Amino acid sequence: MKFKTKLITLVVAFLAAISFALPSQVNAANTDMVDTSNHNGLMTYDNYYDMLVHYGVKAVVQKVSEGTTYVDPTAKYNLASAKQAGLYLNGYHYARYTTVEGARAEARFAVAAAQSAGLPIGAVLATDVEASEQANNNYAANTANNKAFMEVVQAAGYRSTIYTMGSWVGTKMLVDKGWIADYPYNTSRDRYTSHHAWQFRSDQQFAGSYGNFDVSQLYDDFFTANQTPSPSAPVTPAPSQPAKSNAASDTDYAQTGVFKPSTTVNIRTGAGTGYASVGSYAPGESVIYDHVYIRGTYVWARYLSYSGRYHYVALGVNGGESYGSRSSNAQTYSRTYYTVRSGDSFWSIASKYGISMYTLAANNGKSIYSLIYPGENLDIR
Repeated sequence: MKFKTKLITLVVAFLAAISFALPSQVNAANTDMVDTSNHNGLMTYDNYYDMLVHYGVKAVVQKVSEGTTYVDPTAKYNLASAKQAGLYLNGYHYARYTTVEGARAEARFAVAAAQSAGLPIGAVLATDVEASEQANNNYAANTANNKAFMEVVQAAGYRSTIYTMGSWVGTKMLVDKGWIADYPYNTSRDRYTSHHAWQFRSDQQFAGSYGNFDVSQLYDDFFTANQTPSPSAPVTPAPSQPAKSNAASDTDYAQTGVFKPSTTVNIRTGAGTGYASVGSYAPGESVIYDHVYIRGTYVWARYLSYSGRYHYVALGVNGGESYGSRSSNAQTYSRTYYTVRSGDSFWSIASKYGISMYTLAANNGKSIYSLIYPGENLDIR
């Protein structure tokens, strides 16, 4: 009886030790690198700096393109914000190719998109190989296509590697040294130390940032080579043509309305021409606003995007030219429609109208992963 009691005590103690050890093992991976794309919206200096300071993130890999027609609309802004926060910069292209020539065409498109977004030469521009196109291809074809893509990218001055899921390594393609996604942590741990990086979760959340993030542990300096981060404190931009403030020209008031521009107007992060431009509205589109600001030369409308951030568009010149028509009653427009343009995504369209991209997709019988095409009309609300 005494032996049995001692045995039970030992077993309980052993199980307790395991239970205390498990959390530290499960959370032991380093959050070295974070993926960002249009699904996370526009990332600010504060977003990235918080990741750096509180989570140990030191590198970012931003989506720049997909196929031969899609450029991620957040790439340039997000890379600039990450650079300002002091992170290493990298990019990736979502592959749709099925042939060697298709891979080369996508590589040329990806290089142009990366250069336009400000990805520094010498950084990594990876190929993300996980789509149905590659699932339907055989091992030899995928291997040849990936090699062709990376050769073009490397010839342009970027370094390249393959991102794919663990189950595809050695079965759907040759991956000598790649960036491998495999979860959950406790079943995949220590499998990929011979590769550049291991993406160990896709549901990481960061305070102040939108949505879930993919995060990775780095095993070498592949994603941090050839760069010397130089963080700089964020500077709130001042209007490029500041006007003198007075009671008549510097005021604001609450007003809900619909603005329909007659010319292309920039979307800005503040009510002033000196603030960053993060997009634009074209004639035929509309935006529902909730506040009006008169700031010197211009009259501005404010609206809340689905990401929870306020954006601003100029309604016209104070006491002068109007940039479109507006109604102070937002309810007069029962439906709003948008014609898709090249480069649009569910995120970029939804952010203009202050709705969730999930709602936008559902309104049109789609999911956020559905393809949309230039000329297609979407029901906004």
